[in-house]
Amino acid sequence: MNVSHNFFQNVYNAWMKFEKNELAAPSVSFLGAAQSVSGSMHLVQSGPHRYLLDCGVNRDDRGKNGVQSASFPFDPASIDAVFLSHAHMDHCGNLPYLIRQGFRGPIYCTHATRDLIDVMLNDGARINENRNRFSHSSRRSNQGLFDYDDVDDTLDACVGVEYLEPVAVNQDAQICFHDAGHILGSASIAIDLLHLNREIQIYFTGDLGRRGLPFVADPTIVPPADLIICESTYGGRVHDSLEQMATKMAQAIGSTIERNGKVLIPAFSLGRTQLVLHYLQQWMTEGLVPKLPIFIDNFVASEISQVHDWYDDLLVPEIEGVPFEWLESDEEATQRSLQSDPCIILASGGMCDGGRILHHLRYHIDDPRSTIITVSFQAPDSLGAQLLSRSPRVRFDGRIWNKWIEVAEVKGFSGHADQNDFDVLMRDAASATSRVRLVHGEPEAMRSLQQQLTHLGFADVAAPRRNEIVYL
Repeated sequence: MNVSHNFFQNVYNAWMKFEKNELAAPSVSFLGAAQSVSGSMHLVQSGPHRYLLDCGVNRDDRGKNGVQSASFPFDPASIDAVFLSHAHMDHCGNLPYLIRQGFRGPIYCTHATRDLIDVMLNDGARINENRNRFSHSSRRSNQGLFDYDDVDDTLDACVGVEYLEPVAVNQDAQICFHDAGHILGSASIAIDLLHLNREIQIYFTGDLGRRGLPFVADPTIVPPADLIICESTYGGRVHDSLEQMATKMAQAIGSTIERNGKVLIPAFSLGRTQLVLHYLQQWMTEGLVPKLPIFIDNFVASEISQVHDWYDDLLVPEIEGVPFEWLESDEEATQRSLQSDPCIILASGGMCDGGRILHHLRYHIDDPRSTIITVSFQAPDSLGAQLLSRSPRVRFDGRIWNKWIEVAEVKGFSGHADQNDFDVLMRDAASATSRVRLVHGEPEAMRSLQQQLTHLGFADVAAPRRNEIVYL
């Protein structure tokens, strides 16, 4: 029997592909935001290719000195491309480390996301520079923190894409970005893979936004896929309506004015500060909330607002007639915090664990005339959660403080989909979707969303643990 040379060559080629894992079923490894709400990072493997969905900072990976771990459970040089959903640090904050450790591929993101991570990552480099200075003076070691050069390299790797514009990554993969409605530039990402003549669809929601909260566009309806990777931050919960939000804000501000106190509002720099300012201005214009001077103590938010101006076609128009002022120094912030007249101070530090809000809390935490209004999710171990608890005292800055300040909560400012949003956004995909994997949520929220999606008709819904792998 004659066996051709081509036969043996084909067998050899097949064996080599097997050795390289090219014949293995495509898979997704959940490396972050698994059973938690930070550190979004998922590894897609298909044939010889590896793609990373997000590359975010994980709060749980910080060391005793508060510095983020920069290690990866894979070789960064082996990654073909990164698909980035948006510019929040828990989704993009480890990109400079990825490049420093050998990644040389493209980072696909929207144009607005590229401009926003310019601000966010350079602020991270500034913080790291200050840490290095402190480490040098105190003989502590923070070597290896990313710097401005790493940020420049990251920005150089970014490839800006338009919404709904298919992009061929290579001969075996195509992506398309859809508006996620979470913050400016945020995207859900449709990934089409071709593996051994088989087409596979993955849909990564990123962080889905709220419907009917006019500031950015409403989130895109989620399409069917072989695998939907879905965030679950507000699973099982329902946000307050705009009317309820305005009423709660008016009550908190009005009672503070009567006591001649200050209103402190901690807010994240990207997204939340701009949203809260927009609605404060709108409600004051409409007479729903008492008018007060608004001061913003957040340098990063100032730069982000400049980026927003470049993309005003993607945002609702600015509110005219209600002025506000950026605070540009410690001295100016102290002056406004201690002025005799009531005012609103919108400061960085959405969970009160850091940021400019601590500067103002030092003056007002034990002042019963003043009020702090939380407008963001408060992680269980955060100072914000301590403030919302019934405890009469809180700990920060290395000491215990009397919590005499009034504490209020306005929940509806979240940029994440809630139970009602998931019902509308996910329903159409139920009958033709093989699997859903829930990420970016606390276990209780994941369980609630799992039950909701199962009720909608999804056959296989689960919440993977960290490092768990799903084969497609």
